[in-house]
Amino acid sequence: MKKTLRAAGSLLAIGALLTNCQQATTTATTTPETQTAETVQQAEEQPAVKTYTIEEFMATTSIRGNAISPDNSKVLYSSNETGIYNAFEVPVQGGTPKQLTSSKDNSVFVISYFPEDERILYASDQGGNEITHLYVRNQDGTSRDLTPDAKAKSEFADWSHDKKSFFYISNKRDPKLFDLYEMDLKTLQPRLVFKNDQALDVSAISRDKRYIGLVKSITTNKSDMYLYDTKTKKLKQLSKGQGEVKYAPETFTPDGKKLYFLTDEGREYMAVKSYDLATGKTEEVEQADWDIMYTYFSRNGKYRVTGINNDARSEIKMYEVATGQPVQLPAMPAGDITGIRISDDESVMVFTVNSSKSPNNLFSYTFDNQQPKQLTNTMNPNIDQDDLVEGEVVRYKSFDGMEIPALLYKPKGIKEGEKRPAVLWIHGGPGGQTRLTYSPLMQYVINHGYVLLAVNNRGSSGYGKTFFAADDQKHGDADLKDCIEAKSFLASTGYVDENKIGIMGGSYGGYMVLAGLAFAPEEFAVGVDIFGVANWLRTLQSIPPWWESFRVALYKEMGNPKTDSAALYNKSPLFFAHQIKRPLIVLQGANDPRVLKVESDEIVAAVKKNNVPVEYVVFPDEGHGFVKKENEIKGYRAILTFLDTHLKGAPGGQSGSSGQ
Repeated sequence: MKKTLRAAGSLLAIGALLTNCQQATTTATTTPETQTAETVQQAEEQPAVKTYTIEEFMATTSIRGNAISPDNSKVLYSSNETGIYNAFEVPVQGGTPKQLTSSKDNSVFVISYFPEDERILYASDQGGNEITHLYVRNQDGTSRDLTPDAKAKSEFADWSHDKKSFFYISNKRDPKLFDLYEMDLKTLQPRLVFKNDQALDVSAISRDKRYIGLVKSITTNKSDMYLYDTKTKKLKQLSKGQGEVKYAPETFTPDGKKLYFLTDEGREYMAVKSYDLATGKTEEVEQADWDIMYTYFSRNGKYRVTGINNDARSEIKMYEVATGQPVQLPAMPAGDITGIRISDDESVMVFTVNSSKSPNNLFSYTFDNQQPKQLTNTMNPNIDQDDLVEGEVVRYKSFDGMEIPALLYKPKGIKEGEKRPAVLWIHGGPGGQTRLTYSPLMQYVINHGYVLLAVNNRGSSGYGKTFFAADDQKHGDADLKDCIEAKSFLASTGYVDENKIGIMGGSYGGYMVLAGLAFAPEEFAVGVDIFGVANWLRTLQSIPPWWESFRVALYKEMGNPKTDSAALYNKSPLFFAHQIKRPLIVLQGANDPRVLKVESDEIVAAVKKNNVPVEYVVFPDEGHGFVKKENEIKGYRAILTFLDTHLKGAPGGQSGSSGQ
């Protein structure tokens, strides 16, 4: 298993808006020197560039996931080339991709080929409602729902090492609790493996199927680790349970003798340790100056792969287990390398590469010193990547002296003395992180003349546990002040009009937009709210039942709607909407199970009473984020027209947005 199944830190994050990317290699990443406002101001002016329509940006293809076929001949992935995500495969040595599914309404997200044949396993929900089911696509093209309970949510866990079954979790017994099941590949019938009555999250399964590693969220800064023995039916707590410490089981060693886990015990960042199942002894395995995100072994244990969150970039390390030495690989493509998959015979590796200026592309590599081969070309050929903007890491001091990391995107073609409008981008969460990613929305806005600063305000992940905890019970206050202070940084660059700075964000970032307009009504010129929380009392009372394992931790961070109603009322923009005086646009998915549509209905109605320009765009077939291209086109076009009209100040929203 590569990661915890249901990562608590991103429960309110919009996963479909952004795709990770950065500069990295498979052995090390060189992080550029952090930029200051002074060095940014001294940057050379860029020549004028072509502007592109939203249709041109969305003609770029988004791909997700990858898996290698049993015979190493093909790579499986999901692509929205058809306008919605479907399953595709491409020859591992390059060639023409082949479409495997033809869904026109609900996205198909691939998991893997079956271990010994070319059936594929995939996940899909209904209109973004997040009640995912697992499906098998047979080799004759037919599909079957393997988890057909209409009200139950199912998620893939792992393939068994003996290739006879796969594990998955489902809340069909109790909507609040996810039990672990094993499904036989011949009969396609499941059996209950672990009855989960304590709202634990399954994180790792040993290769002999005896042991299960589990984690329990206590707060967003504390979690406990457990080991379940399927033979003795005993559950054992492995962590000490003292202090604000996080523990997360990652993987069992191939010989089944040790459990590798992540922890920030005694340090700021997550490191890898091992737990000896026989003796209970723990040992250091690997640490870094940043959070280690994951570690796992290849099938036969020849390699171990580790991912590090290095200042909003992924640093990938690969080791030969026998020697402990780094694997010497040829020069890898420039960009962020993610999604590394190694074939069962450990001869082939596939991975994804992206950057601020380039969306995900698949690559393959064979361990016989061949050069990596690019398998997909997802960028619209009509877009010159030299017209796009590479993000750069910057830092500035906030109101209390805390240093805030951010990602700056400076449009090309700014003339000497010219001042441009700017937009702050605020990520989801609470506890998310904006990384150096390719985002068609970001690049579309930047390409049409806006400076964009993505703020990783206090409470963001990836910068140590002290920074991560710095916004607890201070939401809409301290983290908002970090965003307000970003205006000073932008003004100091010399090319931003400090009177034309807007704020935009999705999910928790959408809440920050509404909080900024309601609690600091003079600070931001406009707001763009995408699936954002307006009323914390309702949101926390109506969270989906399958969040049960994280509900208490979320309450401890945000507040309990039963005992902290006054505090939640005071941080909910809906109840202070009468203070909003700046233009607002709200985007909302009708099927959103996290931020209910009624929240956006109410905030829009309330702001309209102020005689403030308000636009409202509802998508009847989306949930918490976009999965359909036509909806992204509609939504992003509306955002740019809104910015041009109310931030750039052009009449009718025409300036800088030709050809939309």
